Amino acid sequence: MDIGFIGLGKMGYPMARRLIEAGHQLTVFDQRQEAVNQLVTLGASAASSPKDVADRAETVMASLPSLQASLEVATGSSGVIEGKLIKRFIDLSTVGSHMAVRIHDLLAKQNIVQLDSPVSGGVGGAEKGTLAVMVSGPSADFEIVKSALGVIGKVFFIGEKPGSAQTMKLANNLLSATAVVATSEAVVMGVKSGLDPAVMIDVINAGSGMNTASRDKFPRAILPRSFDFGFATGLMVKDVRLCLEEMKALGLSMEVAEAVGRLWEVVIREMGPESDFTSAIKPIEQAAGVVVGGAKGGHAAIK
Repeated sequence: MDIGFIGLGKMGYPMARRLIEAGHQLTVFDQRQEAVNQLVTLGASAASSPKDVADRAETVMASLPSLQASLEVATGSSGVIEGKLIKRFIDLSTVGSHMAVRIHDLLAKQNIVQLDSPVSGGVGGAEKGTLAVMVSGPSADFEIVKSALGVIGKVFFIGEKPGSAQTMKLANNLLSATAVVATSEAVVMGVKSGLDPAVMIDVINAGSGMNTASRDKFPRAILPRSFDFGFATGLMVKDVRLCLEEMKALGLSMEVAEAVGRLWEVVIREMGPESDFTSAIKPIEQAAGVVVGGAKGGHAAIK
């Protein structure tokens, strides 16, 4: 099918590439011309703006880094809302349910359907086409795009209520954020007492404490101290903040979530928003006076 794709960053580029490889005709736009040019060499057509994309495709997907970017691309000047051909806008970004509803309502005034479709699985999942793809919106439009979304991952229809896929994504990412900092605290405790962190991770992964951080993040990016898993601290903190806002809007008091939120605020303050989110262990190490992992499997105290 003819698809417009806006946002060719770390997540957007591999998703767009997979759609081209699956035989879909893509019209693409990104502020980075290099990314556009790379996809053009694979068969995509280049557009000059989000509006230009929406002038040339009935279905437009977007993968963007912030709430403001999604709002501007969808409803701003030269946004998809001004497109002549567009019928449906699929936002693959994580913007929270309130922003999703806001965009939905603005697009609806121009008879454009909004499908919330945040994804989970990181850059690796985008490269391999194994993302979890959460979708909410009209079921008839979902059926039209389901097979295309299936190219980038496993598709889950959350419901027709605008924003509900965003709520699902925030719940998922809260658990992911919790796993990273909770596992970091547990392993730092063991290292402080003299345990080998690699052995700890092996035991955790064979036992009841296994989680996505111990299974994936620690072996690949934390124990080797490469801190290159591919998801920015700033994006994780954005998602945790959105989740806390949603909980408050629902009148909930979530003690664990609030504690996790405080920890991630320390991480972004000390490591910066551009750092890899696996570097969340570093402030915890610093406070304990230890280093986890390293070339020698190290677990020595900081001198």
